[in-house]
Amino acid sequence: MTCLKKIKISFLITLLLIPLQLFAADAGGGHEPMDLTSSPIGYFALILFMIAYFFVMAEEFTHLRKSKPVIFAAGVIWAMIGWVYIDHGMSELVEHAVRHNLLEYAELMLFLLVAMTYINGMEERRVFDALRSWLIRKGFSFRQLFWMTGILAFFISPIADNLTTALLMCAVVLAVGGTNSRFVTLACINIVVGANAGGAFSPFGDITTLMVWQKGMVDFWGFFALFIPSVINFVVPAAIMHFAIPNEMPNASDEVVTMKRGAKRMIALFLLTITTAVSFHNFLGLPPVIGMLTGLSYLQFLGYYLKKTKHKCIDYKQKRLDEQSNETPVGEFVPFDVFVPVARAEWDTLFFFYGVVLCVGGLGFLGYLSMASELMYTQWGATTANIAVGILSAIVDNIPVMFAVLTMNPEMSQGQWLLVTMTAGVGGSLLSIGSAAGVALMGQARGQYTFFGHLKWAPAIAVGYIASIGTHMWINSALF
Repeated sequence: MTCLKKIKISFLITLLLIPLQLFAADAGGGHEPMDLTSSPIGYFALILFMIAYFFVMAEEFTHLRKSKPVIFAAGVIWAMIGWVYIDHGMSELVEHAVRHNLLEYAELMLFLLVAMTYINGMEERRVFDALRSWLIRKGFSFRQLFWMTGILAFFISPIADNLTTALLMCAVVLAVGGTNSRFVTLACINIVVGANAGGAFSPFGDITTLMVWQKGMVDFWGFFALFIPSVINFVVPAAIMHFAIPNEMPNASDEVVTMKRGAKRMIALFLLTITTAVSFHNFLGLPPVIGMLTGLSYLQFLGYYLKKTKHKCIDYKQKRLDEQSNETPVGEFVPFDVFVPVARAEWDTLFFFYGVVLCVGGLGFLGYLSMASELMYTQWGATTANIAVGILSAIVDNIPVMFAVLTMNPEMSQGQWLLVTMTAGVGGSLLSIGSAAGVALMGQARGQYTFFGHLKWAPAIAVGYIASIGTHMWINSALF
């Protein structure tokens, strides 16, 4: 098939899709969703979601990837809804609702995919390995490392995700902590709290903050009002745990890790990509995901440049090393292929997110979220409800909790939206299973950082949780 023929076919397909898109946009008019909360279909959907989420929480023991049960539950829930609505001649209403949920998922999924690609690219260029080796080489004491890894987790997670940040800092702790289980346990708890707290004051720090930003509930700069409350959330439990850290010196290491060619440029392009996403949203009124995908092209052009200039760099390095009679470290000049880090993205997490969005969207379409909104935000009040959201996120993943709140869309002030954003993010620190960072570290530091080891310090973390809420309500009182 010639190139011209391919272009003609693509153009024809585009023309044919336009009426379908217009039909989808107009579908569902004139009808309201039925209240199926008291129907057998509604009860079955609710039970199915609870069973699916039980398997999600038991992933560590069953080794069943968390995306599988929720994707299955999503399909069954919407199939049952479709069956009921087609009997009532309102199938177009279900189609419109599913397309709405898919659009929300697609925006977040593509945004996260670009961010994960950059993080995986920097990992491949050995950026994080170089940081880890530098920390180990400096020969800090256990108490110094406790604070440094926690502070770094706090400030890296607003840019990278809290999972990657926690894994990086945990690698440092395990490398220097060795068999000192007390230090490893406390340092891992501190990293989890720091990573979750740091992610709460940035639109990029956690999936929940990203959801709130993309939904338009809080603008980009509005999140930074949570900086001081987030600092309090991290510092208070860290200060309490500080005195339990052994006041000893670990064995220093002289390991030196050199970053691969293009690493620094990749870091700069990641920051430029974030700037592009913010600018597209703030100045052009476009979804942030368009800016992020534009930023992905920066990384693709960098890969092309590194590939085309590889031999020139090898020749230059060889010329310098020939004078010293050494061999060329060809590994430094490995070309960069952007689709390798794309393939290494957390696809299980991305598909888990799909299942959660569709499941929660289905339960909302059945009428359950309206019931929950009435109970929490009308009877309890916004402040009590938002604090309860944080406690709930320690047991259930904060993604479905926050998506449910956004779907309810209660009438709240800017201060209350910031409150629920913070509590959903930092509430997961109360238990080791409450956040992706905690679950990942239990696997990475198996036997040293455990559920009960974290639970022992839950009261200290709870003090920080309460203090951060009080601080937010005090310094941001004008927003309530």
